[in-house]
Formats: sequence, C-alpha cells, structure tokens
Amino acid sequence: MDEEQPLTPAGRRVLDVAAALFYRDGINTVGVARVAEVAGVTKKTLYDCFGSKDALVTRYLRQRHQRWWEHLEQRLETAPAPRALVVFDAYFDHPWLDTDRGCAFLNAAAELAPDHPALDVVRHHKGLVRRRLAELVAETTDDPSLAETLFLALEGATAQLALADHGHVAAARRLAVAHLGEPA
Repeated sequence: MDEEQPLTPAGRRVLDVAAALFYRDGINTVGVARVAEVAGVTKKTLYDCFGSKDALVTRYLRQRHQRWWEHLEQRLETAPAPRALVVFDAYFDHPWLDTDRGCAFLNAAAELAPDHPALDVVRHHKGLVRRRLAELVAETTDDPSLAETLFLALEGATAQLALADHGHVAAARRLAVAHLGEPA
C-alpha cells in the first residue's frame, strides 16, 4: 500500500475515533459530523486532514491492516512449526483489536459501494492473508488445495465473529491442526 502522510494530533484523534465508530456502529451509519464531534474537532478540521469520508474510511482500513499485519509477522518470527496456525491465533491474541463485530474487512466489503476506493484495501488485505497462509502451509505440506481450504475456513469463521461465536475460529484452527499437526 502507498505511504501515507503523517497525521497531526487532531488527525490522529479523528482517525482513532473513526476507527472505533466505524467498526462498532458501521461505516454507513457514522457520519463525519459524529466523528468530528466525538474527536473534539470541527468538520472543517476533519476535511482538512482527510479530504473526504471516503478517504477517512480508506485510511481506517489501511491502518487496521497495517497493525494486524505487523502483529502477525511479529508472531511468526518466533512461532514453532507449523507456523500457519499463527494466522488463526492472530485473530485473538492482540490486546488492541476488537473482534466482537467480526472482521472489519468483511464488514466494510458488505457495506461499501462496489466502486468505493476502500474496497481496494479490503482486496489487498484479503489477498495478502491468502498468500501468506499459502506460504506458511507450504512449509509443512505440498498440498496447494489445503491452503485454500484453510483460508476459506478461516474467512467463514471470522465472519461468524460478528454473531459472537468465537468457537468457529477455534474449529477452523482445529481443522488446520488436523492437517498440519500440533505446534512443535
């Protein structure tokens, strides 16, 4: 993803507030007036920092991707084999990321219009997760269809998080363990 300009303290506050509100209440139901009010800035300041709500939504998803991706890669550095299991664990072992409403990227994909610029961020994130999982599965087995099966199981399980059912991610992880083995 492209490098983004650093944010002012007000811009950081707006982005943090928008991230919490967009995830909790939905992108389409949260207007810029509400984000500005909760962030303690004017709408003008919000627009000066981001230009549009679409740009704010895009930046929110880029930030969420970056934080989760850094967390995943950091966990992989010290993970025992099979490292593919870390992808499943990364959905729960981060103290800073809410998951009670499911996957922010799937939620955004469901809410946004087909031509919304933030959908490129969603596609990018999901594509990277798919490819990284395939690389990690290939460390243990040469069955390319297994990686796709595990990716789809993980995607379905994370969609179920929105229904407060964390058991599906554990079940998807058990499927991975059944094919890849327990961590060493």
